[in-house]
Amino acid sequence: MPFQKSFDVHSRGRGSIEITAEVTRVVRASGIAIGLVNVFVQHTSCSVVLTENADPSVRRDLETLAARWAPDGDAAYQHDSEGDDDMAAHGRNILAGASLNVPVGDGDLRLGTWQGIYLWEHRAMAHRRRVVVTVLG
Repeated sequence: MPFQKSFDVHSRGRGSIEITAEVTRVVRASGIAIGLVNVFVQHTSCSVVLTENADPSVRRDLETLAARWAPDGDAAYQHDSEGDDDMAAHGRNILAGASLNVPVGDGDLRLGTWQGIYLWEHRAMAHRRRVVVTVLG
């Protein structure tokens, strides 16, 4: 039987927030021993990513890269109804993604040693984000 739970993440603005522990709790509560977990964010201006969880400079450098890929306030943008970071946030979501899949084994996430699951907020202001976790097995 599939199992699904949602939880909210409160960002303080642009940056990454580790959500591995919350996803792990959902996987364990599912009772599914072997399968796949999908982590999906219900928004178009933030992302869910799998990245380095040991050195925070990796996540800071990802912000630098994202600013190059989709800079705030580009004069070519037509969509800016919520500010200079609006279209850039949507572009960063498209590039980084709104969901990811992780294998489940022995009732736990099968992450590598230095991997963590993060909500990556692309907007400059704080937001409440809804994450949906679906476990299939």
